[in-house]
Amino acid sequence: MPITSAGLLVYRTARTELEVLLGRLGGPLWAKREHWTIPKGIVEDGESELEAAYREFREETGWAVPRGPAAPLGEIRQRGGKRVVAWAVEGEFDLTTFQPGTFQMEWPRNSGRIGEFPELSEVRWFDLATAAATINPAQAPLLDRLAAYGCR
Repeated sequence: MPITSAGLLVYRTARTELEVLLGRLGGPLWAKREHWTIPKGIVEDGESELEAAYREFREETGWAVPRGPAAPLGEIRQRGGKRVVAWAVEGEFDLTTFQPGTFQMEWPRNSGRIGEFPELSEVRWFDLATAAATINPAQAPLLDRLAAYGCR
């Protein structure tokens, strides 16, 4: 059975055009790559997908999204088969207060040393066109679905 991740595509409308918040993957495997994603993570046993999406956003960014209307964006499949379920929620965050969560892994590989690394190395607001050119290509349909909701 494929792994299921849940995430939030946070958007803001206070600017002249719709913008979305994306995070650049952290850790040594992504250090030299520009790999941008919605904040997301694995759904734990006994947890709803929506609850997992809110929890993962908080863990990966340090910010709690105020509970309000969450527009379902459906699911996509990433390369490798991971199932990602997402919701769109409106939010506004001061990027200077970004506090990424961390994870541990052996690095360098086969060294026996365990390092602690950020889940996301940075976050940025992107207009939809730039986000579409930047995001993990498998997640691009989520942007189209957000635009179809007419969030303005």
